[in-house]
Amino acid sequence: MCFFRKKFPSKYNDEVSRLTDLLETVGKKEGFLSERPGGLFDKNCRSVQAREIGERFFEIGGVPLMEDRVKKISKKLGKELGAHLEASWRDVGGIF
Repeated sequence: MCFFRKKFPSKYNDEVSRLTDLLETVGKKEGFLSERPGGLFDKNCRSVQAREIGERFFEIGGVPLMEDRVKKISKKLGKELGAHLEASWRDVGGIF
C-alpha cells in the first residue's frame, strides 16, 4: 500500500520540476497578485506567467498536482505567497 501516490505521470518529472522552479522565481520577483492590472498581471491583477504555469499543471495532473505545488510554494516562500498563488490560480481549468 502506497501512501504517497505521485500526482502526475513520471514522464513529466523534468517539466514539472522546471515549472515549479520558474513559479518560485515568479513568486520571489514579482509576486502572484498585484494591486493594479497591466504588464506582468492580467485584468484581474493575477500573474499571467503563474496562471500559464497553473494551466499546464492542470493539464498534466489536474487539481491534485496544483494543490501539491501550492503546498510546495507555501513551504518554500511562506504561507502568504502560497495563498496568493492559490488566488491567482482561481478558475484555472474552470474549477480550481
